[in-house]
Amino acid sequence: MSTIKTVFFVCFCAVLFSKCSPKNSTATQQPVHQDTPFWQDYSVKFYAQPTDGTLLSAYSDRNGVIKVLTDKGLAQPYDGHFLYHGKLQPDGTYRPLKTKKISALGVYESQFVYLDDKTVLSNSWAGKLFSKHQLPTARLFAGGANFEFLVSDGKALYLVNDSKLLWKGNLSSDEALQISYQASSGTYWILGRQGLYSFKNNQLNKVFSGANLTAFDVSTDNKKIFIGTSDGYIEWDMAAQKQVGDIRKKLPWTDITAVKSIGDKIWFGTTDGAFALRADGKFDYYNGERWLPSNQVVHISEGPNNSALVLTKGGLGQICFKQMTLHEKAMYYEQQVRSRHIRNGFNASLDNMEKGNIGTGYLADSDNDGLWTSMYLGGEVYRYAVTKDPEALQNCREAFEAMERLYSINPVKGFPSRSYERSGFIPQLSDPERWQHSADPEWDWKATTSSDEAVGHIFAFGTMAELIDDPSLKKRAITLIDSLMSHIVQNNYYLIDFDGKPTTWGRWSPEYVNAMPKNVGDRKITSSNIVAMLQTAYHFTKKEIYKEKAFELMNKHGYFENLMRPMKEIGSAADDADALSKELSDGWNHSDDEMYFVCYWGLYRYAFNDTLKTHFKKAIIDHWEIERPEKEGAWNIFTALTGAKDFDLNESVWYLQEHPLDLIDWSISNSHRKDIEKLAPNFRGQTTKEVLPPDERPVQRHNANMFNLDRKGSNGTSEHSAGDIWLLPYWLGRYLGVISEPKK
Repeated sequence: MSTIKTVFFVCFCAVLFSKCSPKNSTATQQPVHQDTPFWQDYSVKFYAQPTDGTLLSAYSDRNGVIKVLTDKGLAQPYDGHFLYHGKLQPDGTYRPLKTKKISALGVYESQFVYLDDKTVLSNSWAGKLFSKHQLPTARLFAGGANFEFLVSDGKALYLVNDSKLLWKGNLSSDEALQISYQASSGTYWILGRQGLYSFKNNQLNKVFSGANLTAFDVSTDNKKIFIGTSDGYIEWDMAAQKQVGDIRKKLPWTDITAVKSIGDKIWFGTTDGAFALRADGKFDYYNGERWLPSNQVVHISEGPNNSALVLTKGGLGQICFKQMTLHEKAMYYEQQVRSRHIRNGFNASLDNMEKGNIGTGYLADSDNDGLWTSMYLGGEVYRYAVTKDPEALQNCREAFEAMERLYSINPVKGFPSRSYERSGFIPQLSDPERWQHSADPEWDWKATTSSDEAVGHIFAFGTMAELIDDPSLKKRAITLIDSLMSHIVQNNYYLIDFDGKPTTWGRWSPEYVNAMPKNVGDRKITSSNIVAMLQTAYHFTKKEIYKEKAFELMNKHGYFENLMRPMKEIGSAADDADALSKELSDGWNHSDDEMYFVCYWGLYRYAFNDTLKTHFKKAIIDHWEIERPEKEGAWNIFTALTGAKDFDLNESVWYLQEHPLDLIDWSISNSHRKDIEKLAPNFRGQTTKEVLPPDERPVQRHNANMFNLDRKGSNGTSEHSAGDIWLLPYWLGRYLGVISEPKK
């Protein structure tokens, strides 16, 4: 470096790192989401039994009663609720129906109507509907005006009313698959394998010719007919009497088996799940047992109370829609966490379940018990700061006590254990080789703590120290901040385990950090994290050692330059780099994103001076810019703490609204979809041009790649806690004021 450059750099650093007192930055006007009700979808599943036979169709009547037709007779759903799966069982409600050879089930004027080998009949209207049709092999029918019914066996077409044959005809060179009546025009529509036909005023006309047709329905606005095929669907304009554009094949799956217009959506059943075409032209895809008993859909109809009945070969999936605010969704998740995700005070997963049965399984230990609990605790701190709800304060107290004990259950001063559990179970716990016996013979603790844990602890303890008005809790939180950071500083920026050696991933020392090439992400993140942690420690303890060490790292060891390095420069290590650098840079690390953003709270909020705060804001925004394609609600809302006007609020709300209420790890498949634009393999692991909604992809914590398309393997064996996944970003948004209180 030249003399002139050296003098300039020294002067620049003298201004930049001047140890002035922090000041509040000028607040900017940020957008605010008004929390009005939205439609939340969820599924109630009714599984078929092996003795149920082949499932054919499902309908509901004006009373909300649901009936399913099988080749062995009628069935009905039993004892199903959200997360509590029901089953289909034989329907013996009307004993005389057992003697009928029912071949089709339908709804006319919101009442159940049946077709057998002799009649169209119903138990409604005092049983007076009993119209003989003279077509012994009839299997299709639809009701028109004044109790007329068009009946077919696939070839012949009979129009009957009160047992009188009004007209008969046939599809001479085609096979009828489905009949529907359009009341607005008084027209019967008949779909054949090779065409669409209209029947009105005793005139049968072929209006569209095609091939491999499978199912159809008229849109609710009576403007279009949607025709499914074995390879896409066709839109047919009723006014122009012609097809609109080419066959649609850019779909989640193209082998269509059912079509139904419900409200402003067109629903399609396929051999690989169901999807709904929304008014905005995009699809909602329902695939896997999060939504359906089986992906092979055979029939779709409108269900009771804003639901869709999706009948599959494996049973009935009732897709329900309920209006709720984000706050109401938060209250559901709060109960989910408290009722089955608290283990010794930790925020934990429910594992080893029996295929989605939340009454089975056990609360599992985790390498990151402290981190997941830190994130849950942070969310509850924000909740308490906003609401002053004593329940939130008690949740904070219990989670904090679990984390506090991480420091006392092992013999190393200031060292946090990863986890702890009652003694005698080490062989059953994850990573049994990492567990140690406590001085208390009733307990064991887990060693090898990583930086993930440490940054989570400092984040949670900092939010408690700042926002909790309980003097005892504040003092205890500050004590733990000081205890952990004293351990790190006194041990040359290492976490020193029970064996006197640094843990594998608890390292922030200059000799470790700066040994890595500048483009390796660990060099940047480690510098960013330790500065944030030291700032937090100084902010609450006022011990000069923390400020001095932070400036020493930034000035003398280049940590400021490291943490300010633009994200676009982060990539794979060169071929001649050391093995560790190559290992740490073989792809984008989403766990690093989690550590970055959790630490941004301390990096920005507790910055030593306004000059640093300005630079740190620039680093946060730079990171956020590269994360934007993921539409990650937590990272967007953490970015809002800088006061930035643009932090993708709409995408954050989308993330919160689209998260499934069902957080069970069902098998998920999206790689087969034809409506997504896939990208070539890349460093960030972005698989598609646009990220899928959370309710269509695997359930994931924030340390996972939001572009993961599939989840294979075990199906329904574990349930995630909403504590870290959803409640943290929601309550942070409430605290920062970018999400409003619920609006009625």
